[in-house]
Amino acid sequence: MDINQEVHNAFEVIQNGGIILYPTDTVWGIGCDASNEDAVKKIYALKQREESKSMIVLMNGDKMMYNVFKEVPETAWQILDISEKPTTLILDNPRNVAKNIIAEDNTLGVRVVTEPFCFKLMERMKRPLVSTSANISGMFTPKSFKDISPEIIKGVDYVVNLHREKICDKPSTIIKLSLDNQVKIIRK
Repeated sequence: MDINQEVHNAFEVIQNGGIILYPTDTVWGIGCDASNEDAVKKIYALKQREESKSMIVLMNGDKMMYNVFKEVPETAWQILDISEKPTTLILDNPRNVAKNIIAEDNTLGVRVVTEPFCFKLMERMKRPLVSTSANISGMFTPKSFKDISPEIIKGVDYVVNLHREKICDKPSTIIKLSLDNQVKIIRK
């Protein structure tokens, strides 16, 4: 499959407020424009997930990070530089994203990705991409495309036709970093 065609197809759906099923640098994800509150609501509904349980967003670099966070602790960049596997950072005081993806404590989980499809899609969107595992809330996280439930596949507006045979590693490491430099490992 042509990655550029898939980026184009996914971008068209996202531009129109749709949600997509797509491969990430870890597991298959359900995503949308992270600044579109109605699209985010569609994902919560599909996952049957309470809106109080926040989702993470993917970003494609430091420019996007600084658009969402006025302040990024130096520790965040150090962790990203030394991480050998995908790492999600939970940071304080996000802005320029939908209110319904921000956690009650005013934090947001973010992961900077280099995976080509995600990277190119965000380059085209010029916005972060919501990423949540492709499952109904409380069910197991699918390790490959064939493990995703038909309910999820039917519930999205577009299914990206890339990496369907890939078996995913574990989800990302999650580290919470506050502006006062407190570090807490949530998931290794």
